[in-house]
Amino acid sequence: MGAVDSWELARDTYLDNLVGVRFYRDRCEWLAPRSVSCEIGPVDLLIASPECTSHTCARGSRAPSEDSRETAFQVTRFVRALEPRWIVVENVVQMRKWERYDEWLDRLEGLGYKTRQKVLNAVDFGVAQSRKRLFVLADAERIPSEVIPPNAKDPVPAGSIVDLDGNYSYSPLRSKGRAQPTLARAERALAGVGRHTPFLLVYYGTDGGGGWQGLDRPLRTVTTLDRFAYVRPAGGGHEMRMLQVPELKRAMGFPASYRLEHGSRRDQIKLLGNAVCPPVMEAIVKALTQGE
Repeated sequence: MGAVDSWELARDTYLDNLVGVRFYRDRCEWLAPRSVSCEIGPVDLLIASPECTSHTCARGSRAPSEDSRETAFQVTRFVRALEPRWIVVENVVQMRKWERYDEWLDRLEGLGYKTRQKVLNAVDFGVAQSRKRLFVLADAERIPSEVIPPNAKDPVPAGSIVDLDGNYSYSPLRSKGRAQPTLARAERALAGVGRHTPFLLVYYGTDGGGGWQGLDRPLRTVTTLDRFAYVRPAGGGHEMRMLQVPELKRAMGFPASYRLEHGSRRDQIKLLGNAVCPPVMEAIVKALTQGE
């Protein structure tokens, strides 16, 4: 088993949770796939997440980088050398708008793979977060099976991941120096839920949903930034705190046993925001390999 990532904290976290993995702290572009194949042996399943920052609308006004987008072609380069039976490629939904997306998919299918493209939302897999992602599934022998979410249940609400008993520090919502856009979002929330009901505030960044949400709905997408604040009534006003790493870990669907111990709080949130929700990937792998 092997893994590649250029970030030291990703390596340390990966090795904490998966013992005996050959980890390459490098960029895929700088590795020789055939050397990797010789070192790690036969590969049944290749899971890849090419860079998404130049596909996603979350980059704002920054110009996209074609070098970043073209990391997707590292998948086909490694597939050619490793010859896995199954492949899963994950990215933001906007990757399909890339002008070279069809070329990339054709190249993958040209290596002998049958593919299925799916947009899956983590909330349909029992995760307390609305998180849509594109998954390209490939099988060298047959068309990949449909990925069917578990039996329909009511969506898991964001309130389920908030730790109300944690020893966390709060600050007054209307404290000195609080940005006016933040207070405006809070006022919209108070107008929606009333002044006696807790809610979540989108503390950083723009948001098309008014900048807040109730606790009775799944959390909006967890990003690589410290984005969500929990606001509750207190005395004659309101107080708030940012959601903490254990809460965001639950919102991503990671089990309590998953170790996330390296780096700063900001680093750990970045790791989570870049991750794939485990229940979704588990369902995908089961669908790919069923009957084997």
